[in-house]
This record gives sequence, C-alpha cells and structure tokens, in this order.
Amino acid sequence: MSDAPPSLPRKTRDQKRQERDAKRRAKAARRSPRVAAQKAAKPSRISKQPSGGGVATAARIRTSSVSTAPITETIALGPRIMPPGARHVLGRNLHVFRSAWLVIMTGLFEPVFYLWAVGIGVGALVGDVTGPGGAPVPYAEFVAPGMLAASAMNGAVYESTINIYFRLKHDRIYDAMLATPVNPHDIAAGEVATSLVRGGGYTASFLLIAWASGLVASPWALLSLPIAGLIGIAFGALGMAATTWMRSWQDFDLVQIVTMPLFLFSATFYPLDVYPPSLRVVAQISPLYHGAELMRAAFFGVWDWSVPAHVAVLAALAVFGVRVASRRISGLLLT
Repeated sequence: MSDAPPSLPRKTRDQKRQERDAKRRAKAARRSPRVAAQKAAKPSRISKQPSGGGVATAARIRTSSVSTAPITETIALGPRIMPPGARHVLGRNLHVFRSAWLVIMTGLFEPVFYLWAVGIGVGALVGDVTGPGGAPVPYAEFVAPGMLAASAMNGAVYESTINIYFRLKHDRIYDAMLATPVNPHDIAAGEVATSLVRGGGYTASFLLIAWASGLVASPWALLSLPIAGLIGIAFGALGMAATTWMRSWQDFDLVQIVTMPLFLFSATFYPLDVYPPSLRVVAQISPLYHGAELMRAAFFGVWDWSVPAHVAVLAALAVFGVRVASRRISGLLLT
C-alpha cells in the first residue's frame, strides 16, 4: 500500500462564491464606520427652500457640482450694473460656453466669408463707393463695418433663440432657477447679458480679422466694441422675447426669414442712397441699419447728428425686449 496522504476534496464553485461573498461583506462592514464618518464631516449639498408665494412648497434642490463663483466674481462689475441673480445666470451660461466654445464660434464664419467673397472679391470690380461724410472709400472698407454689425447680430440672435428655447421648453432650467432667489427679471437680464458676451466675442474676433486684412482705417474703430455690445443687447432682448412665443423647432425657420432680409437690406452691402425711395424707408426701420451706421462712423471716425438717433433706437429696442421677455417668462413659468 502507498504511504501518500489521501487527497482532499475539491471545493465546488458554489462554495468558492460563498467565500468570496463573505469576504466582501466583512470588508464592507469594516469600512462602513470610516465612510460614515467622512460623509458626516462633509457639508450638506442639499438645501431646503421655504414655502412662499404659492410658487413652490418646501423644495429640495441639489446644487450643481461645478461652482459658478469664480466666473461670477470675475464678471461682477458691481451690484448696481447687473442684479446678483442675473450675474449668477450669466455665470452659469459662461460655464457652458467653456465646453462648447468651438460650436459657438462657428457663428463668426458667415460674416467673415461674406467679407472675403463680397468685400474683397466683388470690391475689385466695384471700386470706390460713397462712405460716411460723402468721401469715396474702397468697397471692402465700406462692407467691413456692416459685416461687423451683422456678426454682433448673429451672435445675439443665435444665443437668444435656440439656446433659450431649449432651456425653457426642454431642459427646464428656468423652473429650477425660480426655486432659488432668482426671479424672471434676473433670468431675462442674465440671458440678454449672455447674448451680449457672445456677440462681443464675435465682434472682437471679426475686428482682428478686419485689422489683419488692412480694412481698419481709423483708431476710432476700437469704439466698435461697445457699439457691438449695444447691438447685442438689442437683438438679444428682441430674440428672447420672440422665443417665448415659439411652440416647436419648426418655428425657428421664421428667425431665418427675419434675419436674412435684415442682413442683406440694411445698408450692409450698399450705401443707402443706392436703394429706391420706398426700400430706403424700409431699410431705415431695420435695427441692423442703425448698428451698421454706428459701426461705419467708428471705423472711419466720422461722427454727425445721426449718431445719437441710432443709439437711441437700439437702446429703446433693448429696453422694450427685456421688459417683454421678463413678463412672458413670468407668465410661462409662474402660472
């Protein structure tokens, strides 16, 4: 007989699985007191809102894991310039811009392509045209301020229509904002400020391209930046007010129907005296016409009595749009 020890029975799969489960449970039991202590040491991320106004009862809202404080502090030019709630709305939107900047900057391409194709290409055939003050100027230099105004308009309109519609109808971001101290007026002001920032970014980029192309004739052209801000506020407010009446994505075809004639027939490509008398009156009603005239005054350093009138028209449109948008948002979200 052999002196070898008898072989031990092999463990079944079920026994091995039971042993692994037992080890996991024992490890979890040892960690649970430490994990509980760490959670207790962290500040709570859930806040309770008091009931009031019939708008919302006690609500628990989990704040975003990304704080908007750094950007909000950067853009806070003072509590008297923008309400605190509007600054928080703007800060939230700027955080979104950081992850989608490439998509946002695509709105700059259309005016730049028109500048190169029409201003430079067609300008070689057209020659000089009548500029501000009646002096002849190269056609490319005449078109560049109009394209700059159109760039500010595009940035404001894109931001205040498609993005706001998504936040209002689909993402329901504004419903969550109203459960905080932010009110509908803050939302409207913050979104219009966002349109201003986007339009200002387009303007600064376009101005650099125009300067590199040799189309900036006066140092007064730096004033095109605040002028672009005024254009952005006016079109952003009007776009946001119009968005509150949109019912589906198909309604955005109406935005193109409005903005394309403004782009083509607001004295952006031709002097106003080229238009027939009937179309001349229509062109002067266009908000983009007033923006383009202000841009040309800055580009060529020619200022006349019409400048205050252009500023007044754009400012009035901005105030009107903000008021309509805030009332519409109040009606949509608080009822």
